[in-house]
Amino acid sequence: MKPETRKDEIIKTAAKLFKEKGYSAVTMRDIAAAMGMKAASLYNHINSKQEILKEIIISLAEEFTNEMELIKESNNSCIEKLKQIVELHITITSQNTFGMASLNSDWMHLEEQLDYYLKLRINYEENFRSVLSSGILNKEISNKNTEVILFSMLSTLRSLYIWIPSKEDINIKKLSEQLSDILINGINK
Repeated sequence: MKPETRKDEIIKTAAKLFKEKGYSAVTMRDIAAAMGMKAASLYNHINSKQEILKEIIISLAEEFTNEMELIKESNNSCIEKLKQIVELHITITSQNTFGMASLNSDWMHLEEQLDYYLKLRINYEENFRSVLSSGILNKEISNKNTEVILFSMLSTLRSLYIWIPSKEDINIKKLSEQLSDILINGINK
């Protein structure tokens, strides 16, 4: 694991501020103050607030998209793939709750990278949809409306960043098993 750079520290600090105040309300001066440095010094490490947002959102979107591609292309059953998707979301979210807040709430503020981000998002959702459709076709999951299943699962998984920070010492495996059970098997007795 590479050591954290000053730029990495700035990005983490900014992500926290974006979550607390919203991207539009945060200034470079706010980020500098939170870092204990002058605003002018920030520009030695980063060019703009937009660059920070791009670093946060695009890196997470690429990670999700790349991992989803691997899950989709694996030889695992649909149920196993769905469990891996749940674990993927829990793992990434637990490691970066502030960044996940930006990914979910601030993506529309991306400028030059907005089209690229939307392409990644569409690709991710298409791969998720493909896993679900395959599971229905193979009779591994109920023949229900794929869009409703996708919406239900993604709504829960995308909002984990709100819930996870309030939990101490999260056991990713245990939470993944429990959440997979509920999302995949439901709450019927």
